[in-house]
Amino acid sequence: MELKNGIPSHDTIQRVMGMIRPENLQQLQLKWQELLDSNEGEKLKKIICVDGKTMRSDKRKDTKPCHIVSAWSREDGYCLGQQAVDEKSNEITAIPKVLESIEIKGQVVTIDAMGTQTAIVETIRKRRADYVLAVKGNQGNLEADIRLYFEDPQVCKELEKGSGYKKTVEKAHGQIEIREYYQTEDIDWLHQKKQWKGLKSIGMGKKTIRKGDEEKEEYRYYISSLLEEIDLFSRAVRGHWAVESMHWHLDVTFKEDANTTLDKTASQNQNIIRKWCLSMLKLIEIRGTKMSLRRKRFNISFVPAQFIEELMKI
Repeated sequence: MELKNGIPSHDTIQRVMGMIRPENLQQLQLKWQELLDSNEGEKLKKIICVDGKTMRSDKRKDTKPCHIVSAWSREDGYCLGQQAVDEKSNEITAIPKVLESIEIKGQVVTIDAMGTQTAIVETIRKRRADYVLAVKGNQGNLEADIRLYFEDPQVCKELEKGSGYKKTVEKAHGQIEIREYYQTEDIDWLHQKKQWKGLKSIGMGKKTIRKGDEEKEEYRYYISSLLEEIDLFSRAVRGHWAVESMHWHLDVTFKEDANTTLDKTASQNQNIIRKWCLSMLKLIEIRGTKMSLRRKRFNISFVPAQFIEELMKI
């Protein structure tokens, strides 16, 4: 970009950011991602993680902070679409809008328990996608029924003998993490089955953390439109952390919660740009060494022109 009159002032940049429609900026971001897309891995179903994040620094005395609902592609590492709402409680109404604005056909959508709603399931199936949705107490007796089913030792033993079970063991942060996944199509007994369009299986994720002599277990339950396919189910369950990781980077790598932009439109545009930059940082390599994203930002600030050249090679 040629800047004939020099670098714009802070106030000028702020005015421009407040004038650009977030929808237009997001279209530019998607065009960039289309340039990076390849034909590799087309047969692999992608995991699209949907979750919301509140921009805490956006709160003022007389206004509520923006809550951004994002659809994050785990495999591609970028944001497919987003919708801004005034409150976290409005996340339920924003999720269908996000899903309707992007292409999800043939992919797997994951959402936490707040988004496990019959209307959202209808939208996902209407868009010809599959879902793996977390279940908690806000769906009536659904969680209790699934939990009681998997608490039967005989059920778990039968699944462990068949194809509806997978176990992984990892060592990280001085502790051992054992993850076990259970999935079954045996759901004829489930009273709420007809309420959830396309429901074909239920599942459980069990996480055991061992650190020294201490051991802690965590259980999570899911409903899904997938037939029994434990590898895909486990990838969807584990893959939902990708959107949470993205939110973590917005706060830690880009210090989003410390940004005090007053204009909400400008604030939304900055959120889009941060996610855009996050996908770029993951692509670029500096001096062929592994670096944290924060260190990459620091190094790029010294030689931005070289960074542009590296991106053009990708």
